[in-house]
Amino acid sequence: MRDFLYCLNTSTIRPTPLLEKVHIAGQLGYDAIEPWNDEITDYLRAGGTLKDLRRIIEDEGLKVVSVIALFGWTEEEPAKYAAALDECRRRMDQAVRLGSPYIVASPPSGVVDLGFAARRYADLLRLGREIGVRPSMEFLGFVEGVHTLDSARIIADGSGDRDATVVADVFHMMRGGGSIDDLLTIPGDRMAIFHINDLPDSPPPREQTDADRVMLGEGIADLPRVIENLRSIDYRGPISLELFNEGLWILDPSVVCRVGLEQMRKLVEGE
Repeated sequence: MRDFLYCLNTSTIRPTPLLEKVHIAGQLGYDAIEPWNDEITDYLRAGGTLKDLRRIIEDEGLKVVSVIALFGWTEEEPAKYAAALDECRRRMDQAVRLGSPYIVASPPSGVVDLGFAARRYADLLRLGREIGVRPSMEFLGFVEGVHTLDSARIIADGSGDRDATVVADVFHMMRGGGSIDDLLTIPGDRMAIFHINDLPDSPPPREQTDADRVMLGEGIADLPRVIENLRSIDYRGPISLELFNEGLWILDPSVVCRVGLEQMRKLVEGE
């Protein structure tokens, strides 16, 4: 039995319309997709419905395993925080109505007290439980505060909530100054989803941006070891192809997704 779900994070072919992304993923043989709230909202504004979108996704044989993302949940000013929570509720509702078990809780761009963030994350988890989806704590290698897997784990553990999980990512582990062996510090059942990608050899990882990510196998990340580490911690969830490379965005999206899936299969199944 294969131990991971092959997932397409829709940022990988970002300019492509959402329904076309769904069709491409389904026809190529992906198991799941990971859409962004903004593109779901654009689809709704154009006259679509969440009911229809879910049906189309399921008709393509796909699951929605996560939706991206929640922002502003660490705001300290009461009015801004209230507005952020209202938006979080709207985004969580989208995730629930598409059948997603998780939604990504993205960290603030600046420095944040990890204890404070843990308390706010606990509030987010309680809200998610009311609505029916589990927010998962993300770290971003290029932000000042929550830029390592350890910092995300501190927030998750500090929440004291049994539903607390983290999102990990090859790019962000290396961009944040860590390594892919950081995966060995967390049990697999505490990870909601894993984002897979590769990094070029230049500029140095600590200077890279999201747009520098490259296709699997074209960079310097030890991706076979990534898979080995995921298996070592007994992670058995989705591995989601997440790229933001504008050079890939101008290519045929079907080709980009096909190559990405082939590379994931090669890593996981040795094909």
